[in-house]
Amino acid sequence: MSQIVQLNEFKKRLPKKPYYTNELSSGLLIADVARAVEARYIQPNPPHWRYYFIFDVDRSGAAIDWYDRNAPAPTFTITNRVNGHAHLAYGVATSIITAPHGNDAPLRYAAAIEASLRAKLDADIGYSGLVCKNPLHGFWRVTVWEPELYTLDWLADYLDLSPYDDRRKNLPPYGLGRNHTLFTRTRRWSYKAIRQGWPEYDRWLLAVLERAQAYNDFEHSLHFTEVKATAKSVARWTHRKFSPESFSAWQSAQGKKGGAVRASTTDMAALGALKGKARREALLPLVLEKHAQGMTQQGIADDLGIPQKTVSNWIRSLKE
Repeated sequence: MSQIVQLNEFKKRLPKKPYYTNELSSGLLIADVARAVEARYIQPNPPHWRYYFIFDVDRSGAAIDWYDRNAPAPTFTITNRVNGHAHLAYGVATSIITAPHGNDAPLRYAAAIEASLRAKLDADIGYSGLVCKNPLHGFWRVTVWEPELYTLDWLADYLDLSPYDDRRKNLPPYGLGRNHTLFTRTRRWSYKAIRQGWPEYDRWLLAVLERAQAYNDFEHSLHFTEVKATAKSVARWTHRKFSPESFSAWQSAQGKKGGAVRASTTDMAALGALKGKARREALLPLVLEKHAQGMTQQGIADDLGIPQKTVSNWIRSLKE
């Protein structure tokens, strides 16, 4: 893509009503995109989608020292003509959902890439990314370095993602790492909380939103629109997937011995009577809950009295 094509792509991907301002110290305004593009700073990504990784590099020569750091070329850089500080933008061909429905693996992968790339660039970890220097405004110097939009795998080829392999550990508490941590904490809470009275959707959404806001306790917290999008995603998914009927079916197939839940021979016969979709609906909430707690697939299988391959298939199906 030429510079004109890349900037047209940036404009096409802007939120319909982005935040904007001419001076950061004056606070942010919100308006239709036709008005917002006239400002020096603008919101590059919608609240629950990520089209661009934006990094804030506050040092002279920021627009070119990525090369010396063996980092991938930015899609484009937006440079302050006075001090040489810049925003480095990496555009991705396929947008990243920051409020996923059930499956957090793609978000975690994108967050790990972003964290690793931020470290390689030595970019500001305190930069929220809500607004960036507007490449459509003539106040800045804009340079296109990479004519093609990136795939995540292409970016990953430049990076060491091994520090983020352990899924039991939270990602760094900035950038997309916040989105992933917020989603993970909220959904883990929701697996048990929804069983407390099985509330109607509107009441359940309010409860999830309240919990998500409490979990948004990062040093640089997420904007409310992102928290709301995550809460809505978790609330809709759990309300659709979990039901009192499926949980009652699972309970009827269980016996309690010594304070721990165990399946007796009679109980297993009752559980075995559940077939196909009914059996999956009965056990899936428990599989997800135990998986989120870090239990191995074999441990889940042993605890619920089902084949390990079934556990593996159910978890894998949610990632596809």
